[in-house]
Amino acid sequence: MAVFVANESGVEADEVTLTALARFVLDTMKVNPLAELSVMLVEQAAMEELHVRYMGEEGPTDVLAFPQDDAFDPSAPDSGEDDPTLLLGDIVLCPEVARRQAAKAGHSTEHEMHLLCTHGILHLLGYDHAEPDEEREMWAVQSRLLTSWASARAAGTH
Repeated sequence: MAVFVANESGVEADEVTLTALARFVLDTMKVNPLAELSVMLVEQAAMEELHVRYMGEEGPTDVLAFPQDDAFDPSAPDSGEDDPTLLLGDIVLCPEVARRQAAKAGHSTEHEMHLLCTHGILHLLGYDHAEPDEEREMWAVQSRLLTSWASARAAGTH
């Protein structure tokens, strides 16, 4: 499982822990171990530009997910075995927006970044929250993953 994290946000972030979280989520979701994921942290202006360009919505957002290989089933153990580059996709996070949201929610910015990273990965895996049933399912999976991640960290296994 290859996870690449690039921080272009100008805000200090724990890229090592974000990488470990992403690998944990991908492993737990049984994503093909040959898959590659890119996580980019950007400043607010860059996020706003992406949000307008790709979602048609004004203002910065917290996370965007860009799937790469539509033909590739990330859960199939033999999917794309002939292709060494199984690009799951890109997740773009905005730490500045995450910081504000964390303050409103009453938890740490680190927790918010972990939530957003997990949320973005779930979008790449086909989860959505446009409909109430989809939202309940996605939030339940997200909550389960974050609880498992917190337990693994507390036990020292991640």
